[in-house]
This record gives sequence, structure tokens and C-alpha cells, in this order.
Amino acid sequence: MRIVVSEFISLDGVVQAPGGPEEDTDGGFAHGGWSGPFFDPEVVGVAFDEALRDADALLFGRRTWSVMAGAWPERAGDPFADRMNAIPKHVVSATLGAADLTWHNTSLIPGAAAIDGIRELRESEGGNLLIMGSPTLVRALISAGLVDELRLILMPVLLGGGKSIFPADGGKRPLELVSTVKGGTGVQVCVFRPVQD
Repeated sequence: MRIVVSEFISLDGVVQAPGGPEEDTDGGFAHGGWSGPFFDPEVVGVAFDEALRDADALLFGRRTWSVMAGAWPERAGDPFADRMNAIPKHVVSATLGAADLTWHNTSLIPGAAAIDGIRELRESEGGNLLIMGSPTLVRALISAGLVDELRLILMPVLLGGGKSIFPADGGKRPLELVSTVKGGTGVQVCVFRPVQD
């Protein structure tokens, strides 16, 4: 499988709480919902539809999975929601147990063995393994060299701090810009892939 990361991201690299004020207030983050004014359905909506359509499974960290599991099952009836609810889902967690996996078609990857478990998934047959949100998990996967594609939905805003998907380990990781599409709100959907040595 190919690991594809899709993130709303500010110009200063923040991915925290793009969807709403209460989504993630860790560290006193006060800008929840910041992506709303820049959401361009013609560009961003299409990018999400394509990413989900091309995915064979979804991968989440615990917090993002919990937010999604609390929202998507109630939205049955539209094609995007129906696909979100039907597609296989994997959640990395050290605290969730089998009884907590109430969102249909979810399996658990134990947190202590996350990288090994995800490496096994990546080596299995299939198409894209899509990650949305989950900055801690994405950062670990980038560090481990397991991300095959970054689809960054770049919003024209500076947030001054918050969670990032980028490792701060001093490592150099060259990327190739594969495509970019600009929306009327100033949003850009940029697809990057690692440059192979």
C-alpha cells in the first residue's frame, strides 16, 4: 500500500484543529476552525473526494479517530459519508480496546507497536492508505520514512504556533512537487512525494 497524508495546513505549518473551536485546544490553541474561511468546494472538496475515492483504507491516531467516529456515523446518506463509514479503518492507540471500536470496520494497531504494524500494512497488497489529521502519527511516519505522498491543503493564514506534522529532528527530506491547484480563496492543494535517492 502507499501511505498518503492529507492535511489542512497554515503557511507556518500548523495543522491543529482546522475544523472547529473545540476540536483540539491542547497548548491553549485558540484558533480552532481556522480553515473555514478558505474552504473552496471547487478545489478542496474535489481534493478530498479524490483522496477518499483513491483510498483502500484509512489510518488515524487515537484523537483524530475519536473525533471522526463521533461525527461520521451520523451523516449516513451522502456518498462521502457513506464511503467514510464503509471503508476499512485502522486506529493507532495505546488506550483504546476492542470494545471502544464502535465505528464500523475499524481495527486497532497497538500504540507500542505502531510503526511495525503500519510497516506491515504498507507492505500488504492494496492501494492508498489515507491519513487525515493525526499530526503525532504523521510526524512519526515521516521520521520513519514511511510516507509516500503528502497532499497539503495550504491555507493563506499564519497561526503563530500549534501542532505540526513535520519532524523537528534536523533531518533533510527532499520532496518533489507533483501538482498544485489554486482556489479562489487563495487555498492551494499541493501534492508532494519524497525524492528517491
